[in-house]
Amino acid sequence: MAAPTLAGTLPTPRRAWRRLGRLIGDRLPKGLYARSLIIIIAPMVLLQSVIAYTFMERHWQLVTRRLSAAVTADVAALIDIYESYPQEKGSETLERIASERLNLDIDILEGATLPAPGPRPFFSLLDEALSDELRRQIARPFWIDTVGRSSLIEIRVEIPGGVMRVIARRSQAYASNSHIFLLWMGGSSLVLLGVAILFLRNQIRPILRLADVAESFGKGRELDFRPRGAREVRKAGHAFIEMKRRIERAMEQRTTMLNGVSHDLRTIITRFRLSLVLLPQTPEIEDLQRDVDEMSRMLEAYLAFAKGDSGEPAAAIDLRALLEDVRTDVERLGGHVSEVTLEGQSTVTVRPDAFRRCLFNLASNAARYGDTIAITARQEARWLAVSIDDDGPGIPPELREEVFKPFVRLDDARQDAGGSGLGLAIALDIARAHGGDVALHDSPLGGLRATVRVPA
Repeated sequence: MAAPTLAGTLPTPRRAWRRLGRLIGDRLPKGLYARSLIIIIAPMVLLQSVIAYTFMERHWQLVTRRLSAAVTADVAALIDIYESYPQEKGSETLERIASERLNLDIDILEGATLPAPGPRPFFSLLDEALSDELRRQIARPFWIDTVGRSSLIEIRVEIPGGVMRVIARRSQAYASNSHIFLLWMGGSSLVLLGVAILFLRNQIRPILRLADVAESFGKGRELDFRPRGAREVRKAGHAFIEMKRRIERAMEQRTTMLNGVSHDLRTIITRFRLSLVLLPQTPEIEDLQRDVDEMSRMLEAYLAFAKGDSGEPAAAIDLRALLEDVRTDVERLGGHVSEVTLEGQSTVTVRPDAFRRCLFNLASNAARYGDTIAITARQEARWLAVSIDDDGPGIPPELREEVFKPFVRLDDARQDAGGSGLGLAIALDIARAHGGDVALHDSPLGGLRATVRVPA
């Protein structure tokens, strides 16, 4: 078997590019608002950086070097005059020319030497440019101080017999007002960014509102909604409203049809019962009555499953009172509820009758197979979890998904024995209509735990 080549072990450019894209995508924020801000801020920061670098490199540095070269040329001219015409003892004429014509103050320090070099500033275009020009134009030992006095700079150059000290204004050798451009650039960027954030927030808010309304509609809650924002967002809002109307119309038509069918079937079953009552009560007639009763129960279960209690609006209810009602109903069927525990707030917003039916189906199923039942409800951050435990035989883990399917009967599983096979399916349908779910686990009592989780 041939060994893999080096080229086969190296990632292809496309694969490396995808890996890099995935890595960057994992680091980026996931929200639309944050990503939109990045889309606005990133080009602005990049543009401002390029402009600032270009300005610093081409304008600020160039102007500073030319001003420093002009001051250095003036100093070199004064040194040449001083050395070419040494007949004047006090150099008063030279000082007057420097002051009146060149705006410089000079002193001739006879017998003096240059001071020790001082600390260089961390970042100073003036210090660097002025030092380069002094080396190039004068080519003598020198000493400069660009830090000590903020508005002045001091230059000392070694001459025969002493030192010439020159004091000039900083503005003569340095483009001191260039930072104003950077301040204006940064300030205008902050103002534009603030305006962009305000406008972007106003554009994101309708999208978040649409998402909240869609989520509430999925939970059976009705919220007032009017499309706002940009044209595309309003179009999506109108599409959602139209979709909501169609769903409600379809549900209303289905409910109306099922009500008509249920009325007709109940009429026929009632006739059967009346006919059986008028007949002599024989064992065969009693069997027929039991069949009619079972047919009536199955009809009610089918209709409840088909309707799904979709027409009921959500409302705030007292959860403790609801759990006590479920406890009473279960005990009326012969079950024993050992405890009802509530952790957290007692008020929740659900469809009262539908949620009560969901809990009753699970609790009655537990009462059918267990001797002891425990009901526990707890409020989490955004969820309500209600657990129903029993000490029955339980359901094998591999069959727990099957028992929620309508009309499915499992030989070894506990599913609505003697019923229609829709109890758990109805409970799951109601929980999902609230935006939640039902899960089955092992119970601390030794049997089965059914947990309903719905948004609180």
